[in-house]
Formats: sequence, C-alpha cells, structure tokens
Amino acid sequence: MKFTRNAKIFRGQLDAAPFAGVCFLFVIFLLLATLVYTPGVTIHLPEATNLPGTDRPTLAVAVGASGQFYFENQLIQEAQLKSRLKAAVQDSTEPLTLVVQADIAVTNGTQSRLLMLAREVGIKEVVLATRPRAFVSPPGGAAQP
Repeated sequence: MKFTRNAKIFRGQLDAAPFAGVCFLFVIFLLLATLVYTPGVTIHLPEATNLPGTDRPTLAVAVGASGQFYFENQLIQEAQLKSRLKAAVQDSTEPLTLVVQADIAVTNGTQSRLLMLAREVGIKEVVLATRPRAFVSPPGGAAQP
C-alpha cells in the first residue's frame, strides 16, 4: 500500500512574531509569580554540615526573626507554648526531642528562653534545625576533578 506524501521541506524564513509572543508571555508569568503572596512566616535557617539528627519522636517550634514562637503552624504565646509542650510530654510514651527552627536573626536570649522552657516541661534533648550548604567544599580545600 502506498501513501501519498504531502510533506515538503521548509525553505522559507521563520517568523519572529510567535517567538516574541511566547517570550513575552514567559516574562509576564515570571513577573506575576514573584508578586504572588506566599502565606506564612519566612524563617532563614543557618547553614551547617554534618550535624547529628535524632531517632526519637520530635516536636517542632519555630522562632521568627522578631522573637515570636510558632507551634503547629500557629503563632503562640510563651505561656501557652509551655502548657502545650507539657501536655505533649505527658501524652508521649517515650522521651521527646524539641526541634528548634530559629531564624538567623533570633537573639541568644530568645533561644535560651525557649531551651529553659523545654527543660522545665521535661524535654531533655533539643536539636537546632539547619539547612545544608549549597556547595560543600572537599575536606582538603582543593577542588578535585
């Protein structure tokens, strides 16, 4: 069976208008994506490498740059945080670990208050959350191929 072919090799010039239209739409989408409101609090974690984790159940408390505490994705006062952590410790069958997600701008005084609060309610282990470095240099300092 023979099929007739109508395909011809394109020998004309490309029209720039479709490409310009697609690029224009791409730029508009990029600009709109940067202007879209992202809900929540921005927390910039410090960078670190080779830190230990934990195998115990955890509770996470975030501390914003202004020193406000966030527990279970909600803003919470220090007294309420203490009672909620105490209730979580009492409900747990094994020791809990507190994961502190503190912003870089948080003062040592605020972190110390949180650590003392955790100790008062019975949490013995506290881990500071960090983010991995974007590029980790090799131990020798020289780049290897």
